[in-house]
Amino acid sequence: MKQLVLAAALFGIVSTAALADDRYATRPPVVLSPDLTAPWINQLGGGAVRPVVYQRPVIRQPQRGIFQRRALRQAPQAAPQTVSAINPGIPSIRRPIEPQFLPQMVDYDTTEKPGTIVIDTNNRFLYLVMEGGKARRYGVGVGKPGFEWAGAHKITRKTEWPDWTPPSEMISREAAKGHYLPARMDGGPENPLGARAMYLGSTLYRIHGTNAPWSIGSAVSSGCIRLRNEDVVDLYDRVNVGTRVIVM
Repeated sequence: MKQLVLAAALFGIVSTAALADDRYATRPPVVLSPDLTAPWINQLGGGAVRPVVYQRPVIRQPQRGIFQRRALRQAPQAAPQTVSAINPGIPSIRRPIEPQFLPQMVDYDTTEKPGTIVIDTNNRFLYLVMEGGKARRYGVGVGKPGFEWAGAHKITRKTEWPDWTPPSEMISREAAKGHYLPARMDGGPENPLGARAMYLGSTLYRIHGTNAPWSIGSAVSSGCIRLRNEDVVDLYDRVNVGTRVIVM
């Protein structure tokens, strides 16, 4: 009987060991961090089962669609305004010159002799009468309301880059508006008389250039006839002192 008990005990020990071996034979893999230099990995020892290292999956960011963040565009800077030489500190409003006010040859039926200047203040044109029923036409700026005039005169003086001495009436008139004019201004690009001036008889009126070419085609002056600087230079070279000027 005693031998039978010992045999049963021995059989139980062997069976338990076998079950233990079967259980550890299918052990799950050890998951390690991709950082193999971590200190705790040295504690695994050199067993027969090698640890399985799983690489960390790479997560790709989806491309942004219509809602992707975009660089903000800076608003275009406004073009700097030119300060008027007549009214210092007051910005001048610019606008492109209209094509009909650029110099061009046109048909012109008149009884005036070639070389005569005819100024149509209503339509803002100056005509230099040519041979063969033609005229060279320029766009001009004319007197504003209250400063219109008409008549026939001759060019009595021509000046390049003229000085400007505002009449006392103009100084007083502009001062009442809060605009203070200089007593005198040397000739140059900032001078409101521009590059050339042709004086008409004993009047205060002139045909001259301007530092505000965008005013051509408008009624803005105190009675003088203004052209773009490049146009007044062209006209200046085509006429002489004594040329007849008709203002209508």
